[in-house]
Order: sequence, then C-alpha cells, then structure tokens
Amino acid sequence: MTQSNDNKLNLSAGAFSVTVALVLVIAKIWALRETGSLSVAATLADSALDLMMSLGGLAAIIYAAKPADDDHAFGHTSAEDLAALAQSLFILGSAGVIAAVAVSRLLAGDLPLPRQEEKGIAVVVFSIVVTLALVTWQRRVARKTGNKVVAADSLHYIGDLVPNVGAIVALFASARFGLGQVDSVVALGAALFLAVGALRIGKEAWDALMDRAAPDHVVAGIEQIAGGFPGVHGFHDLKTRRAGSRFFVNMHIELDGSQTLDEAHAIGAALRRAIVAEYPQADVLIHKDPVGVEPHPDDPRHRQ
Repeated sequence: MTQSNDNKLNLSAGAFSVTVALVLVIAKIWALRETGSLSVAATLADSALDLMMSLGGLAAIIYAAKPADDDHAFGHTSAEDLAALAQSLFILGSAGVIAAVAVSRLLAGDLPLPRQEEKGIAVVVFSIVVTLALVTWQRRVARKTGNKVVAADSLHYIGDLVPNVGAIVALFASARFGLGQVDSVVALGAALFLAVGALRIGKEAWDALMDRAAPDHVVAGIEQIAGGFPGVHGFHDLKTRRAGSRFFVNMHIELDGSQTLDEAHAIGAALRRAIVAEYPQADVLIHKDPVGVEPHPDDPRHRQ
C-alpha cells in the first residue's frame, strides 16, 4: 500500500509540473506578443523547456515504475537518462539562439524598447508565484517518497526563478529609464544560465548511460553499513552503477563458513534491507563468501 501511495504522490507531482509549465508557456507567449521583450522570450524558452522536461519526467515516472520483465531485467529507469540527454541538447540549441539574437542587437546598436512592460511584469510575477507553489509541493513529495526525478525537477524549477527575476528587472529598466540594453544583457545572462544547466543535465545523463558509479558519498555510506554489520567479517568487489533515478549495487560479503545456509542468507538479507533503507533507490545484489576466500586472480579491485 505504501508503494502505491508513493506512486500516486509522484504522479501528482509530475502532473502538477506539466500543468504549471503549460500554463506558463501560454501566458508568456501572450506576454511576448504584447511586449516584444527579448528577456521575456528567454523566460518563454525556459518555460517551453520546462514543459518538455516535465513531460519527460512524468513519462519517466510512469515508465520507470514498471517492474522488470524478461527484456529489461534491471528495470526501465534508463529511459530517464535518454530523455534528459535529448533535453539537454535542445536546451543548448535554444540558449544559443537567444544569445545570438541578444548579441546581434547589442552590436547593431538598434535596441527596440519593449512595449507595455507592465503586462510582461504581471505575467512574470504570476510565473514566480505559481513556480513557488509547485516547488513547495514537489519538495513535500520528494521528502515523502524519495523520488529523485521529482527532487531534480524541483531543483530545476528553483533555478528558473533567476531568469524570471531578470526579466522583471529588464522590463522595469525599460519602462522607468528607457534602457533597452538591459533587455539584451538579461537575455544573454539567461542564455548562459540555460547553457550551464543543460551541460550539467547532459553530463549526468551521459555518465549514467555509460554506467558511471554511484556518487562517492553513496559508495562510502554503503561501505560503512557493510563494514560494521553484525555477522559480516569483511566485504570486497563492491561495484555500483547508475540508471536514471536508481543505482545498482553488487558486492561480496565474507561470512563464517561454519554457519548454515539459512543463517548466511538471513545476514545477507538483513544487510540488503539496511542498505535499501538508507538508499531507497538502490537495487542491491549480495554474494556470500566464506571468511578468508581468495580473490579471483582476474579481479584487481579486490578489497578486504
């Protein structure tokens, strides 16, 4: 029942994210038509990317929740990484277009001032308020379920507040002081912000697709749990890899060889539960060896 409730909460966060992104895209299209502001265009591009990422996140939540099957023995979570990699490339392209337009305006020296700035400011303020409501719900869900997709989407929306605040500054400077340059400068900053975020997302997705190990602090945490676990005399050959919001753990533990199979199994199962309790997104496979087993000669990564 708990897993079912967690899935419902994760789906609600994903659906809320998609709804907010769609509403903001429509509102900012109207604001761009009314104002002609390049900084508003930058926030529109960001919201459009949010919509894509939210749709991808919702699809990933639904798809990743599918159990493993004959064709996907380790589940379906790598779909998250494929979607994220595609999204990062699209974000980079959009950031490049915005930056190119902003630079061309600055070099030309012909800087058209935005129109009806108050309408643009109203839409951006609305965007900030709605985004804060979404982030509040996403953080609540992430704390309850531990879902990394929801947590990552929440962080992404927090980052979106930066270009939105910048757009307000640009529109205010245009309305109050007639400074058209601010609009292009803010757009350049927003493009840089988008590009940095895209590179970070793309690198994380690429690392996961290339079976990069789990973060160092996670590996250290697993080592600490296994090293002090009752009945475990040592461990070796600890390997991890990431796939979407999950990571997979394989390890060998050393047990008293005089124990019964039932006793050895109970220790291994308890250790697995302890690791999963600390890292809910982990999929753990534990192999049991008697104390003093010689490492395989082909495995230079053996550790006592």
